Amino acid sequence: MASPQLAGAALQVGPGPPSPRGKEARQEAWMSDLGHIHNEIARTAMSAPYLQRDEEHDLARRWCDTKDEKALHRLVTSHIRLVVAIASRFRHYGLPLADLVQEGHVGLLEAAARFEPDRQLRFATYAAWWIRAAIQDHVLRNISIVRGGSSSAQKSLFFNVRRLRARLMQMAANDPDFDVQARIAAALGVSREDVAAMEARLARDDLSLNQPLSGEAPAGASDRQDALVDASPLPDEIAAASLDAPRRAGWLDRALARLTDRERMVIEARRLRDDEHVTLEAVGKRLGVSKERVRQIESQALVKLKAALVSDRGDAFMAFA
Repeated sequence: MASPQLAGAALQVGPGPPSPRGKEARQEAWMSDLGHIHNEIARTAMSAPYLQRDEEHDLARRWCDTKDEKALHRLVTSHIRLVVAIASRFRHYGLPLADLVQEGHVGLLEAAARFEPDRQLRFATYAAWWIRAAIQDHVLRNISIVRGGSSSAQKSLFFNVRRLRARLMQMAANDPDFDVQARIAAALGVSREDVAAMEARLARDDLSLNQPLSGEAPAGASDRQDALVDASPLPDEIAAASLDAPRRAGWLDRALARLTDRERMVIEARRLRDDEHVTLEAVGKRLGVSKERVRQIESQALVKLKAALVSDRGDAFMAFA
C-alpha cells in the first residue's frame, strides 16, 4: 500500500489528463470522458512538461532519500498522461473511465513508492506495470462475468483470450482441424473447458461497434467504433522502450545463460516465441519426454530464471513480468 505521504500527493495531483498524442480533437474527447474529474487538475497534469532522464532521476532520488513531496508531486504529475493512456485501453469493459484513471493513479503512486532510482530503468517503464496491474485488478473486481475467477490463470485468460483468438484464427483459416480453443488453453495453461466458458461469458457481454452512442459520446463520434482509442504505443512509451530494450535483453541473456541446454530450449519454445507458444506435447516429442516432464522442466527453469534476474537487477525485472 502507498504511504501516507503518497496519499497526500494523490490528493494534490488527482487523476489526470488526456494523452499528449498531439491531436486536439482526441484531447477534447478525453476531457469530455473525464467529466467526473476536475478539469482544472486534468489540464494542469496534461500541461506538465516531460522529464529528461537526469531530471527524472534527481526527483526520484530526492523522494527516495528525503521523502521530498514536491519532488514526488512533479514526478507523478509528469506521468499522469501515461495513466490515462493505459486506462483508456480498458474502456471496452464498460467501466467509467474516471474510475479506471483513479485506480491507475493508485498504481502510479505504488510505483513511485517502490521505484529505485539507481536501477538503469526509466520510471515510465517501471510505472506502466503497476498502473496496468491496478487497473486490471479493478476490472476483475467489478465485472460480473469474471467475479469469482480471480486466480492468476483466470486473470490471464480474461485479458488475453480475445487477442490470442484473433491471432490464431488467421492460422486456422486453411485448416479445418485446427482447434483454436485447445491452442489458447495450451498457451495460457488452462483447460479447454475454461477457455470455452470464458468466451461464452464474454460473448454475452459483447456490444456492436455500430451501436449508436448516447448523448455523452465524444464530439464527432456517432457510434462505438468512433470512440475507440488508438492502442498503438505513446511517444513516451516508444522513447522508454528504445532506451530500456537493450538493458532488458542483456538481463535476459545473462539469466538464460545460467540454465541448462534443455531448460533453455523449453523456455525459448514456451515463453519467448513471438508467433506462438509451442505446446507441452510438441516440446515433449522434441525432447523425447512426457508432457508432465516438460511442465516440470519449465517450472524449474522459471524459478532459476527469476532468481537469476533478481540477482542481476533486483526488483527491476518485475516491471516486465
